[in-house]
Amino acid sequence: MSRFIDLTLNGVTSGMIYASVALALVLIWRATRIVNFAQGAMLMITTFIASSVIAASGSYILGFAAALAAGLVLGAALERLLVRPVEGGPPINAVIVTLGLLIFLQAVAGMIWGNTPRSFPAALSIQGFRIGGRHVLFSPFDLFTVGSVLVMSLALGLLFTRTGMGLRMRAAAFEPEVARLLGVRVGRMLTWGWALAAVAGSLAGLLVAPVVFVGPNTFDAELVFGFTAAVLGGLDSAIGAVVGGLILGVALSYVSGYESPALVTLAALVILVVVLMVRPSGLFTHAKARRV
Repeated sequence: MSRFIDLTLNGVTSGMIYASVALALVLIWRATRIVNFAQGAMLMITTFIASSVIAASGSYILGFAAALAAGLVLGAALERLLVRPVEGGPPINAVIVTLGLLIFLQAVAGMIWGNTPRSFPAALSIQGFRIGGRHVLFSPFDLFTVGSVLVMSLALGLLFTRTGMGLRMRAAAFEPEVARLLGVRVGRMLTWGWALAAVAGSLAGLLVAPVVFVGPNTFDAELVFGFTAAVLGGLDSAIGAVVGGLILGVALSYVSGYESPALVTLAALVILVVVLMVRPSGLFTHAKARRV
């Protein structure tokens, strides 16, 4: 029973990280109908920036803030310079652009910071809490991870439902032509969507970096798991991204703990295939009625 509890808690922590990546993918998909395959490379760049700031200043808080700010700027700049020119074209154009951006950012990171993975400090202790005379696999840093993603999810939810800017962003994403007629600057709203998605991804990078270290290719798996979580919950649903991340994190934790860590990636692929076969729209996307 204690092992089951430990694996569940570990799965919740991992699942919140996957949820953060999934939220980034969902925000961009809802805004532009593009799956951003460069999301892993973007969060890798901002995590490297955080690592450099922490090394230079000795302040984790300063590095944390620098990564989120860098993500905001990076997301906005990439949407303006690379994505916007291909948004109105065939979908394959956007796929090629994001894949090319993935390779480019990984190459740039290797040239600037080197290809050897480096350690990254955790915000709080990684030693598990002591409950009932035993240590559980849930530490203060895990609590920080869960709390950070929940706060970000709540903030995004309030932004999109309770603020004028959020309502304009939703209108620009779902009905851009109508939004333009109502005076909404659609291009600016899409830029903000990419910027906020990059911030969500940057948070995921900061939270997972103490476990996987920081290198040009060390975050590729997080993109795969985040994409699986987004598809599981529904690419149009922010709530689905969080729930999908939690479900995936717990499921993969059980696979790793009861079977083998080597089967984790295969298990994620199986989950992705099953969801696409059974409910391709995801768990939290309502099916649209067909018109004859």
